[in-house]
Amino acid sequence: MNLVDSHCHIQSIGSKTGEANTKKHWAKSGFTVDGVIDRAKKQGVSKLICVGCDLEDSQLAINFVSDRQNVWASIGLHPHEAKNYVDKPDLVEAFKALVNQPKVIAIGECGLDFFYNHSSSNDQLDILKLQLDLASKHNLPVIFHVRQAFTAFWPILDQFKGIKGVLHSYTDDQANLDKALARGLYIGVNGISTFTKEQNQLNMYKQIPLDRLLLETDSPFLTPVPYRGTINEPSRVATVAAFMADLRGENLDDLAKITTSNARNLFKI
Repeated sequence: MNLVDSHCHIQSIGSKTGEANTKKHWAKSGFTVDGVIDRAKKQGVSKLICVGCDLEDSQLAINFVSDRQNVWASIGLHPHEAKNYVDKPDLVEAFKALVNQPKVIAIGECGLDFFYNHSSSNDQLDILKLQLDLASKHNLPVIFHVRQAFTAFWPILDQFKGIKGVLHSYTDDQANLDKALARGLYIGVNGISTFTKEQNQLNMYKQIPLDRLLLETDSPFLTPVPYRGTINEPSRVATVAAFMADLRGENLDDLAKITTSNARNLFKI
């Protein structure tokens, strides 16, 4: 198989910088970068996208991918971090400047998260608009994080015509899936699909058109069954692919081929 992990955070393996919670998970794993990448290759995961969550983490992703083949960076300000960038023009300009660095192929992860509300809704909206404007100006796709916030999300997205992107770690309902598909968005599916107990979610996963499906790990988080209790890594894309093929009654090779093509088309990799 030839697979793509369209969303991982391996840039902070063994690093002293980057997003704090991610660093803690990698530190517990004892993994090395070479080991993670080698295991991914052995499972047919040939391309990886390292996703930034704040200014420091995004720069780390850029540095990480600079001298590695088949690995690219996305730069983003996560909705949890929005409060740290509102009314901080120097930080915002430093973030915007990253878009011109080599191997930056997307903006995100960015979006709205009204489940945790680590930043106020107003701050999240402002920082999302900033990143959508950046993506629009540079014709880059967007990796979206949206949790319990679609009512606010759709009107914002609709202000930016022509934006392409993916709803990362999608677990919402059929109605919002239909709205996403109507806007031409891709749908990112990860290990949650293998351990959810909600039948409506499983039914929803079956309804994602194959030509709109992307596979991801969100590693080191969201480890799929049967590896629950361990640190997730990009090699587990193969596990998600096998589960989705079985769930949907599709040929695994076909699912791998088409989801890889989808990632190439969206991210130009």
